[in-house]
Amino acid sequence: MHLTDTHAHLYFHAYEEDRPAVLARAWSAGVERILVPGIDLPSSQAALELAESDPRIFAAVGVHPNDATTWDDRSLDFLEAMAAHPKVVAIGEIGLDYYREHAPHDLQRRIFREQVELAGRLNLPVVVHTRNAGPADRSCMADTLQILAESGGRGVLHSFSGNPAEAEQVLALGFYLGITGPVTFKKADELRQVVAAVPLGRLLTETDSPFLTPQPHRGRRNEPAHVRFVAETIAEIHHQPLAVVAQATTENARRLFQWSD
Repeated sequence: MHLTDTHAHLYFHAYEEDRPAVLARAWSAGVERILVPGIDLPSSQAALELAESDPRIFAAVGVHPNDATTWDDRSLDFLEAMAAHPKVVAIGEIGLDYYREHAPHDLQRRIFREQVELAGRLNLPVVVHTRNAGPADRSCMADTLQILAESGGRGVLHSFSGNPAEAEQVLALGFYLGITGPVTFKKADELRQVVAAVPLGRLLTETDSPFLTPQPHRGRRNEPAHVRFVAETIAEIHHQPLAVVAQATTENARRLFQWSD
């Protein structure tokens, strides 16, 4: 089995006591690569240190929109310096979040643009977080797609939660859709419709560990080994064997992040 978890926050305190065991379970489950994205400068450094500890782990560095108020005049230079490391394969987790309101929207948009521009200069993909204010409001997704369209870059919309029309726009930009545990939830009919309409060649499997734990482990801490349940659900939706989906999504990740074997 060839599985990849393209989004796991393994530096979180939730893994302090058993991180080696968590990783051992991932490798035993067939996970070949794990991408660990930062959410601010300290966690980006922690992600890089984890990537240095194992050839199967890679890092993304960036400042999450909910941490936008930590941004200062030195932040971009710090990110650029970290991104020069060969184990850094993306700028992320970056984006916009109008749900939690941890930072003004104009500040979020400015920082997002600066980091997307940095990725373009460095020829790196972006790992993008997007969360609307509520079910009736699509302004965050609209702003995200506009900024990405202006950039002309490449990347993934992490834990995609948009509707079919938004998925089409993402595909038109050449981006991938990251699929996480909610695709396994009983009421996630619209997400499954999106996954059904998207070619396997444009999907990535993620856990967002320690969050978004899939069935049958929902309610407990998530971990990279559980990416198998995401891949299994995609396989059911596409009427394909698990091995086909696992191989396809692993190849997609290799193509996007260009990590070495």
